[in-house]
Amino acid sequence: MTNSFSDMRIDIFLDKSRLIKSRSIAKTACDNGAVKVNGRIVKASSKIKVGDIIEIESVSFYKRIEVLGIPMKNLKKQEAVLLYKVLDENKKEVFKDG
Repeated sequence: MTNSFSDMRIDIFLDKSRLIKSRSIAKTACDNGAVKVNGRIVKASSKIKVGDIIEIESVSFYKRIEVLGIPMKNLKKQEAVLLYKVLDENKKEVFKDG
């Protein structure tokens, strides 16, 4: 499941691990300050490695994970969840006017 590379861009990891639906959404999340690695806000081009702690916060959820593996290819959903361990997760209620 992992390759010989020791790191990967955060936007690519978020996409391949299926934590975020697409790389472009992952890039936007990083650009908007919604992604932290080891407590620091990161750019989409920032590298992550096994053992790093990633925090993602959006309008509808917060998730903190530990990176367990770096993927070498696109993975099925059942395989992608093996790349990380969820440390904390909260869903937020989103209220709509209407």
